[in-house]
Amino acid sequence: MLEKPILSGEIITLRPIVKEDAPGMFAALDDAESMRLTGTQASFTFEQVEAFCARLIDDPDRVDYAITLKDDPAYIGEVVLNDIDWENRSASFRIALGSSRYFGKGYGSEATRLLIDYGFRELKLHRIELEVYDFNPRA
Repeated sequence: MLEKPILSGEIITLRPIVKEDAPGMFAALDDAESMRLTGTQASFTFEQVEAFCARLIDDPDRVDYAITLKDDPAYIGEVVLNDIDWENRSASFRIALGSSRYFGKGYGSEATRLLIDYGFRELKLHRIELEVYDFNPRA
């Protein structure tokens, strides 16, 4: 199993996503702006989100972190290395803040720096890629 240590920054903490993050992740599906920026169009039941969170714990080809504020362990978003190709040392990157009220505060920037640093330094990846929509200038 891939070790997923807690990563701490100045304003946020990244911790592995757990099943108990399902309520926060499910609530994020109600934020129209967050969903538009990530291209999420499908709808999900709470049970589907809960099962998804539980599956992430043991997936060897993904590193999924909950973004939390330094003083509050509640889920406010996620940052992910997925589609990890261990042979070629490459991965895709994904970030989503769960509510537009978290935009513009530096949370996404710090989460990105922490996870990218972890990917290159600790996981020894050589390539991390992010695909974005042209209407998402923050990305």
